[in-house]
Amino acid sequence: ISQQVFGKTIMVTGAAGSIGSEIVKQLLLYVPKAILLVDVAEMPLNKLCLKLEGIQNVTELIPYLVDIKDENLMQNVFATHQPDIVYHAAANKHVPLLEGFPYQAIQNNVLGTKIVADLAIAFHVKTFVFISTDKAVNPSSIMGASKRIAEHYIQAVNETSFHSDFIITRFGNVFGSSGSVGPIFNR
Repeated sequence: ISQQVFGKTIMVTGAAGSIGSEIVKQLLLYVPKAILLVDVAEMPLNKLCLKLEGIQNVTELIPYLVDIKDENLMQNVFATHQPDIVYHAAANKHVPLLEGFPYQAIQNNVLGTKIVADLAIAFHVKTFVFISTDKAVNPSSIMGASKRIAEHYIQAVNETSFHSDFIITRFGNVFGSSGSVGPIFNR
């Protein structure tokens, strides 16, 4: 991991979320040159920046308050920083809520993923890691289906990309993460 990360510029989408912020904290251990903290949630992004200020001062932390569905703004981030690695953790993931808002799930989880993946190809990102979910296996919910469609897209671009490696990882129900069953069981 150190050889892959040390001195590199890394983009983490959904950086202020429970999964994204943990990815950022783990990456800092391997001293990348810069981490682009991309998130649409203002308060959580600010909170993450404040928390990370006290942890280290070697890696440049560059927050971007931007929606991954805004292709022009995302293109600007890619063009400005030329990331070597992208960890794409941005997603709508609350299963019951997304049943009532399927349009938002498709827009963010499918279209947003397509935009970020296409930009990764255009800017010759070396490695793209897509954070998916176990709910994409034989999906029975809008959220699972939207992540499965995104997985299919990532698999397709991996087969045709000459410069970028696309990796999909599925997380199960991460205890303590936003939207996990932990708080439900606690109640």
